[in-house]
This record gives sequence, C-alpha cells and structure tokens, in this order.
Amino acid sequence: MPEKTDAATAEKTELKKYQPLVYLTAFTAALAGLLFGLDVGVISGALAFIARAFSASTLEQEWVVSSLLWGAVAGTLISGVISRRYGRRTTLLLAAAVFALGSILSMLAQSAGILIGCRVFLGLAVGMASFTAPLYLSEIAPARIRGALISMYQLMITIGIVLAFLSDTFFASYFKFHGVTGGHWRIMLGILVVPATVMFIGVFFLPESPRWLFLKGRKQEAGRVLARVRADGEEIARETAEIAAELEQENAGWRMFRRNGNFRRAVFLGIGLQVVQQLTGINVVMYYAPRIFQAAGFADTAEQMWGTVLVGVVNVLATFIAIAFVDRWGRKPIMYTGFLVMGVSMCVVGLAMPPAAPLAAGEVPVRAFISIAALLTFIIGFAASAGPIIWVICSEIYPLAGRDFGITCSTATNWIVNGVVGLTFLSLLEGIGPRATFLLYGGLEAVFIIFFLLWVPETKDVSLEKISANLLAGKKLREIGRGRGT
Repeated sequence: MPEKTDAATAEKTELKKYQPLVYLTAFTAALAGLLFGLDVGVISGALAFIARAFSASTLEQEWVVSSLLWGAVAGTLISGVISRRYGRRTTLLLAAAVFALGSILSMLAQSAGILIGCRVFLGLAVGMASFTAPLYLSEIAPARIRGALISMYQLMITIGIVLAFLSDTFFASYFKFHGVTGGHWRIMLGILVVPATVMFIGVFFLPESPRWLFLKGRKQEAGRVLARVRADGEEIARETAEIAAELEQENAGWRMFRRNGNFRRAVFLGIGLQVVQQLTGINVVMYYAPRIFQAAGFADTAEQMWGTVLVGVVNVLATFIAIAFVDRWGRKPIMYTGFLVMGVSMCVVGLAMPPAAPLAAGEVPVRAFISIAALLTFIIGFAASAGPIIWVICSEIYPLAGRDFGITCSTATNWIVNGVVGLTFLSLLEGIGPRATFLLYGGLEAVFIIFFLLWVPETKDVSLEKISANLLAGKKLREIGRGRGT
C-alpha cells in the first residue's frame, strides 16, 4: 500500500513541474475546438427556421448541414501546406479570421444556395482548426500529459456544441415569447463572430511549436520555447536530441508517402481511425438532434430544443472521463469500453423507436423515453472514448517529417465521411426508417472493436519520437507504441 501511495505522490509531483504556460497554451489552442463545436452545434437548432425561411427541401437541408463539412475537407487539405510553410500558430490565426468572416456572411445570406456557399467558406476555418489544433497540442505537450491536453481540444468542441444548443434554444424561446416570427437563425449564426474574435486575439500570445521551429532550422528559438514549456534541463536535452535524430529523415510529405512503406501504413491507419470515429454515428445525433427527438415521439418544438441541450450537456460532462483516464488507463481500454457502450445503446435506440409516425404534442409514449435514455448513454460512450481519443492517436502515429501530410490525410477523411453522414441521414430516416437506421449504426461498433484489436497501437506514456522510430523500423502497427519513454 505505501508503494502505491508513494508512486501516486511522485506522479502528482512530476506533473506539477510542468510550466503553467503548457496548460495556458493548451487551453488557448483548444479554443479552435470551441469554434468547431459552435459551428457544428448551431445548425441543429437553426435548421428548422432556415427551412421555413427559404422553403428548403430535404435535399437542400442536407446540403445546408453538410456544406460546412465539405468546406472543412478543403480547409484540411490547404492546412498541411500552410502549417508546414508558415507555422502552426499562423494557421490558427488564419482559421480564427475565416471563422469570424464566415459567421458574418452566413448571417447575411439571402437564399438557401447563398447560405450553402457561405457555410462552405466557413468550413475552411473548421478544417484548418481541426487539422492544426491537435497537431500543435501534440507537438508542444509533454508525453506524460499529451493525451489529456489533446483531449482538451475535444472538450472544447463539446462545450461549443452545448453553447450553440443553448444559444439556439434561448433565441427561439425569446423570439417566440415576443411574437417575432422570422430572423431567429440569422442571430444564431452571426453570434459566433464573438468567440472567433476572442480566439484570434488569444492566439497572438501563443509560442510557436518547437518541433516546427526545429523543422525550419530555427533551433535557438525552439530551445527557448522548450525552456518555457518543459520541466527541467534534462527533459529539454533529451527531447532536443530525439527531435534532431528524427529530422535526419530525408523525405517529407508526399515523397515520404511514395517511398516509405512504413509511413504509408501510418497514413492508412490514420484514415481508418477517422472513418471509425464518424461511422459511430455521433454527428447524426449532433446535426439532427431535434429530428431524432421528433422521431422518438416528442412532437413539441420546445421539447425537441431542450432535449438537444441535454444531449450537449451530457456530451461535455462525459468528455471529462477521457481527460481523467486517457493517460492512466491508456487509449485502447477506453476505446473498447466505448465501442461496447455505443453499440448496445444504438441498438436500444433503434429497437425503442416508435414504428409509426410521432404522436401529437403531449402524447409521448414510454418507449420514447427509453430511446432517449439510450441515446444519452451513446453520447457518454462516444464522448469518453472515440471523441477525443481518435484525435489523440492520429496526432501521435506519424513521424515529424511526414506529420503534416499524415494529419492532412486523416483529418480530410474525417470531414469527407462526416459530410457523407450529414448528407444521407435524413434520406436514410425517410427511406429505411429510424429503427433500421440506428440498428445499422449500432452494428458497426462490433466491426470497430476488431479494427482496434488488429491494427491500433497503445501510445500511452510513449514519446512521439519513440513511436516514429518503431514505425519506421517496420514494427507491426499495433506494436509501435511499445517501449516507454518521455
């Protein structure tokens, strides 16, 4: 017993050694996740009002939702070039500026088509943020707390989503109370310029990634940044030596992908991980939460909006589970638990869905409450596992020389699959029905467990350079996280 107590005390003492700037930097960079979440969440509550304002068809509504995601694909693809050439910090600044401008343009849109175009532009910022923030955090965080700090990015996404849900519900209720019948959605979309401006100002005070500075030959600047964000001189010397050794790789990006089969394995693994995250069905819930509550039997608009807020709150709270345990239990044990919870929950949602059309307002069947309880359990399973941890692993598995390229590929995949999900969900609901749709997503979770068993490594407590060395030495993918080192 004393040995365990001493170990726990030693761990707490070691974590206290890290400079406060590490945590401040992580929080500021994670504001990109807040904006990401705001833009994802705001459309859920605004969609019904947009549909009425423009008499939008089902297909147009799907495009209003998914247009942001296709813009994010483009934003991700250009981020690799911008981030490598101009730095992680500059890319985050550009993302914040596009967030602000895109929010204003979306608010002023005069037709569904124009709004779709504005949301494609806004998606550029979402793509740049989703690419750069986890990359930046992985490169500046100490190995012992890297998982938790990158998970902060996902936490900010969930906070952004719930704030967007609350904002939508507030404006909808406020305008209804005052008898205003139009304009709700414009304020819902335009209010996002405020946090975008805050992020833009905050990023000015961030240091540049020390690994990017090494990549550009600016070793003295990199050393100064490490001195500000690492515990002691020994840790700085060790990390500097590891980065220098890794930079001896001659190839980068596309050339490395073509010439190095080991690097290609990591790229394909990252792509697979992002496909897994999106096909869990999380964004089906986030984009169309009011429609899901309607399908479950809640016909009243107020019930649907407040139900959506509840989804967002549960999403935020459950993310703390991942932050607390990702660097203690490891990535894979949490993921296995998450897949099990998500799979069972989605199947229960499907089986409990009313087979007929929703009842009138006030006539909510018991099975509707069972369905929603299972839906909230699914949210807990996702937020505690696949939500943050997929981003963590994808930021860890690539060697420095090819990291921009690898994360570009995996993040672009996230948005492509995300877009397909957003573009097809309403059609699935109308085509095969709510029950079959949710059972389909639930069945996929078993496939994902097998994927993790066969190919995904455990990267807990392992330095980025050690993971890279194992990968390039030809070790099996599931074994590249072996060998502890900070």
